[in-house]
Parts: sequence; structure tokens; C-alpha cells
Amino acid sequence: MDTSTDASPAAAPASPAARLAENFRNLGGPMSMFALSALVVAFLAGAISVAAMSRVDDASDAAIAAATGVTVSLTEFTITPDPIVVPVDGVITVKNVGSVEHLLKVKDHAEFTTKTLAPGETTQLSLKGLPEGNYTVICTVGGHDQSGMVAAMTIGTASSDAAASGGHGAHGNLDNDEVDRLMAQNTLAFAEAATTGRQLTEGKGGQPLEPVIAADGVKEFRLTASEIQWEVEPGKFVNAMAYNGQVPGPTLRADHGDRVRIILDNQLSESTVIHFHGIIVPNEMDGVPDLTQPPVKPGETFTYEFDAIGPAVGMYHSHHHADKQVPAGLAGAFLIGDLGLDVPVTQEYTMMLNDSGEIGLSLNGKSFPATEPIFAKVGDKVLIHYLNEGNMVHPMHLHGIPQKVVAKDGFPLAEPYMADTVLIAPGERFSVLVDVNLPGLWAFHCHILTHAESSNGMFGMVTAMIVSE
Repeated sequence: MDTSTDASPAAAPASPAARLAENFRNLGGPMSMFALSALVVAFLAGAISVAAMSRVDDASDAAIAAATGVTVSLTEFTITPDPIVVPVDGVITVKNVGSVEHLLKVKDHAEFTTKTLAPGETTQLSLKGLPEGNYTVICTVGGHDQSGMVAAMTIGTASSDAAASGGHGAHGNLDNDEVDRLMAQNTLAFAEAATTGRQLTEGKGGQPLEPVIAADGVKEFRLTASEIQWEVEPGKFVNAMAYNGQVPGPTLRADHGDRVRIILDNQLSESTVIHFHGIIVPNEMDGVPDLTQPPVKPGETFTYEFDAIGPAVGMYHSHHHADKQVPAGLAGAFLIGDLGLDVPVTQEYTMMLNDSGEIGLSLNGKSFPATEPIFAKVGDKVLIHYLNEGNMVHPMHLHGIPQKVVAKDGFPLAEPYMADTVLIAPGERFSVLVDVNLPGLWAFHCHILTHAESSNGMFGMVTAMIVSE
């Protein structure tokens, strides 16, 4: 079912926002005030009811916590206490005191896992049926365990020697040479793949999507949203949501003044929409469910159409259950026109940053060593667009070669500036020009070190710029 057909947006039915505004305009007279008062009373009654239920839940949670006395806190990127000591058949209170989603899982025992906890959320995890012994608990949000969210857990009076000897993520009693060997594995795999051209994982995101020129001259892009298995790092497949089977979605490009049409085909098992972040569009094309359009239900399509206004370095992504759908992969780059730089650009590269959900700590949908290097030659001018679709800030650092920041959120800067580390907040886009002048294999990574290195070497938000003479 196509909720918009091929008619132009101007002929589309009034948006929910427009209908809401019209309803307010139609209110009048004493009956309207009475109706409004009744609505307020009903809302307050509902709020009181919810608050009362919340107090009951809080009391129940407090009783459980008091009975066990064991509280586990999750934050970026630690689990405390470590080790966790729990009585047999105990219940632990798990609190997310961080700024992004976390969960707690008993490793190798999938049935003992909390739900995904939003920042500030608390839950209980019953360990009833888990025998006395030593265990490992982890956060399974992508890359968080590698960042340090690993702890030992002892149930009953079993010895916690495993935790004391480093069984909770450190290298324990391994000698230094063996530690070095373990930490080198990912780096050597990345280097070998880069030099041979071999791809370490299936799938590649952000590929250019060529438009179809419709009979009316409009540039038409079709985006199919579906659930797929996505290989984030070698051997690690996750349940992803993807546009056209890739994470991030295809890169869309248009010229200033083009008429563009984006057809969303929803093959997900849940509703979705597309919002064009940083792109100037008419309100009815803004892709916000229940404000500008109805949600696009499974099996339906929706057509977005507007004139491309540039220059723009934008993103397109879901705005329906976005906290889940965007980190799962429903995001892509949308570039309009060019930034009008005064030097010829040798190559242009988009780098989408993520840190949450199924995909986790990644660059363009991949975690090191499966990330893609940037190849360049001395004398090249490489334009890189950073797009942060994650939930955390990321200071992106290129070794050896400075970056000239030339645009912020797609707006060219009147006074570009030099930097070796560029801080990108969620939703921001920075464009940098790299004047390649030194040969070598230059590390390129997020400089929040727990996003890039662990006791098992480099991982996550790491790649390299490989420069030849």
C-alpha cells in the first residue's frame, strides 16, 4: 500500500499537524473550554494513576534489592562491582548509570540476560537455577564488552580465584610475549587485508546509489528497509535493520536545484519513516510520525519528494523508534551539491560513526579489523565527511597529517581551521580536507580510547589512511 502514491506532495492529504492545528482553530465558545477542562482533568487523573503504579513498582524493586543487597552498575565502559558475589538463587539489581543503552548478560548463559536498559533505568535479574560457581558477565551492546564492560561473578561460596587472576577480561598470568601476540592479531589481520585487497567480512555499506530519471525528469531513489544479518567484524553477525541490504544505507547524491523523489518501501516487521537530517525540505516531507505523516507500516510504501537545496552534507535516518532503528543500521549519507572549495578534491569519503545498538562501536558499519582503510598518494586532497549517528561524542584523530575543517553541518566555514582531532557530537557533520603530504600507514581512530583499544588490541572505531609515494 502506497500512502502517498505518485502525486506531488502539494496534493497530499493534510498532515496530522495541519489537522491538529485546524482542530484548535475550530475550537470556540463555552463548550470548547469545558471540553478542554475535561481533557486536562483526564490527563491529570491518568498521571496520578501512573504515578501510583510507579510507586508500587518502586516498592517492589526496593524489596527485592533489600533482600539480596547486590546492586550492579553499568556505565561507559565498566561493570561494578567486579567481582560480583551473589547468593545461590539470588536476585541482583542492575542499574544503567551511563549515558547510552546497556544490558547485563551471563556469558554462555543467554537465558540469564536483562532487557536493554535506557540511561537511568533499573531492573532485576533473577539467577535462580544457575549453579554455584564462577561466571563472567558482559554487556552485549556492540563493542561494549571489548571496551571493558566485563566482570567476574561468583555465585555462592565458590572460589573467586578466576576473577583475582584476571579471568574477567585481563590476560591473567600470560607472559608478555603472549600478550603482545594476542594484541597484534587484529592489527595484522587489518594490514594483511589492506595489502591484498581482501575483505574480512561480508557486506559493504554506504555505496553510491544512482538515481533513476523518471518520465517527469525527477531523480528517483528507492530505499527498501528490511531486517538482515550484518557482519560487523569477522565472524560476528548481528540482527540489523538496513536500507537496500547495507549498513550504513546507500549514499544519495543530488545537485542543487534537482527535484528528487525518495520511495521508502518498508519490508520491516515494524513501522518506520525517513527523516532528512540537515536537508531543507517542506514540512510534510520532514518524516516525523504523527506530526508530519502517519508511520509507514510493514508492507507499505511512502514517497518523499522535494527540491534539493545545497550545499548540504546531510543524513537520512529513521525517526520512528529511532533509539532502536538508527543504531541498528537505518541511516545513510545524503550529499547535495559541493562545498565550493578552492582546491581540486582528489577523492571524497563519508565516515559514519556509531556506538550503540546492534552495530555498536563502528565506522561505516564495521568494527576493526573489518573497517575500510583510505588509500591515497602524496599530493592528494582528500575530503572526508564525518557523520555521527551514534549516541556519544567522538574525537576523530588522524595520525601524522593535519585536517583542515572546511564545513560544519554542511555549511562552508568562512575561516577554515587546522586540527589533528575533530570532536563530533551526535547528529553533527564535519567536513575536513586532508592535504596528503607524508607517506606511511597512518592510524585513524576515535580518541576515546575505550572506543578503539582494549586488552585484546585495537578494535571498534579504528581504521588507517595508507599513503603511497
